[in-house]
Amino acid sequence: MLATPSLTELRQHVAQARAKGLKVGLVPTMGALHAGHRSLVETCRSECGFVVATIFVNPTQFGPNEDFTRYPRTLEADLEMCRAAGADLVFHPETASVYPEGFSTYVDVEGITARLEGESRPGHFRGVATVVLKLFNMAQADVAYFGQKDYQQQLLIRTMCRDLDVPIEIRTCPTIREPDGLALSSRNRYLSPAERAKALSLSKALRMAERLLQAGEKNVSAVRAAMMAVLEEPTGVRVDYASVSDPHTLAELTTPQPEMVALVAARVGTTRLIDNLWISIP
Repeated sequence: MLATPSLTELRQHVAQARAKGLKVGLVPTMGALHAGHRSLVETCRSECGFVVATIFVNPTQFGPNEDFTRYPRTLEADLEMCRAAGADLVFHPETASVYPEGFSTYVDVEGITARLEGESRPGHFRGVATVVLKLFNMAQADVAYFGQKDYQQQLLIRTMCRDLDVPIEIRTCPTIREPDGLALSSRNRYLSPAERAKALSLSKALRMAERLLQAGEKNVSAVRAAMMAVLEEPTGVRVDYASVSDPHTLAELTTPQPEMVALVAARVGTTRLIDNLWISIP
């Protein structure tokens, strides 16, 4: 496996793979990799002939009071995980090469970014869309892999690719969870043992919504209220939002429909976590 910060090397190796007729897959990450990331690389490996992973902590998607400076950076461990999962190349560029002096072009995807994470984290999705489009242009892959845990992000990326005619397939892979239901996240390492126990309220709230809706509850406002009650039960958990939305537009629902997505965000201590669950009504 090759690890390089060089865009020239990345493109050379991708071009060589294409010359051999190989399908090129891309797994963009911010590092601090866990089993969820490993599953993305492994899925990419099973479906593509040449696997590229990227590691880049993107400064433009962090707000002024967020955790950019303390976001975990574990490059050597990340490279070993990528190697074990079957990556052929890991691209880990420097910030100055992604955003050179004078950089002034950004991507805004309107509509689906107006609420939920977009409302809680102003400017976040502009940074996400910009860096993801740059990585797509850098790697020139055929297909890119993202986790469902960042549901709004993968929907944003799909919309951007559709609207801008980006020639890449987007694959969304299932959220990987701990046995007790906690969604894997690079930020979980911030949690103390007591906070980790409280963080289970996120997945419990989602399962509560699923049970109520599948049992025939027609009042979506009541479902949201039940989610909030589960989230707020542990002391030290501050809820950002609890939503039951259309899975394609993220519009808040007033009545159930056959396919829905429940989404939550909360701060457990000082750590902000998100989670979601696709809900189907039989």
